[in-house]
Amino acid sequence: MFDLKNRLAVVTGGASGIGREVVLKLAESGATVFSGDLDEIGNAETVRLSQKLNGRVRALNVDVGDFESVAEFSRTILTVEKKGDRIVEIVVNAAGWDKIQAFLDSSPDFTDKIINTNLKGPINVIRSFLPAMMDASRGKIINISSDAGRVGSMGETIYSGAKGGVIALTKSLARETARHTINVNCVCPGPTNTPLLQAQPEIMREKLTKAIPFRRIAEPTEVADAVLFFASNMSDYITGQVLSVSGGLTMAD
Repeated sequence: MFDLKNRLAVVTGGASGIGREVVLKLAESGATVFSGDLDEIGNAETVRLSQKLNGRVRALNVDVGDFESVAEFSRTILTVEKKGDRIVEIVVNAAGWDKIQAFLDSSPDFTDKIINTNLKGPINVIRSFLPAMMDASRGKIINISSDAGRVGSMGETIYSGAKGGVIALTKSLARETARHTINVNCVCPGPTNTPLLQAQPEIMREKLTKAIPFRRIAEPTEVADAVLFFASNMSDYITGQVLSVSGGLTMAD
């Protein structure tokens, strides 16, 4: 088991799916976790589940696409955790949103929501917590992108573009922050058993399952395992990397 005792962590998108599993795994490993999400009911359920693991999780409301909302989120956390030189040293950008549709059916409002949530969101969150990491010369930033950002995905063109941006953001920020001994890495899930996938037609899910070499869809906890590795000391000499968790679906770059 990874030891994250006395670590402060922030996870966006913690109300469900991959984000929830990341919150639970970090908390189970000893971290104090702030779970940020717009879904207050789902976030409260994440806190309830964490209590079974003796985890220390606090749910906070945040809209990652709104910089002022993220700034307030950050201020609240720093107010709660005023203890010497303690900082948020693990940041996981798991909040995401998508809807499958043809590129030409995408309205400007739809495009803005995709980009604000999936690309601007991580930028806003990192901007709020990075200065303290740089001052302390330590920190782990883990961005959740998607294999759609690596290889593209039919019906998810704008989403793929935003997630591809997250990959580029990860690599560039890793170069910029390496001198401060800050690790920045990216996890790219393939098809995963989240509410988004569950909402898709059964025939689509069956076709995806057949296309995956392991012949099954990933569970959110399996993606969270990769995040936990990047959040731990086991990854101290790893930065700027993109790890696909897809059961072998996307083996080629």
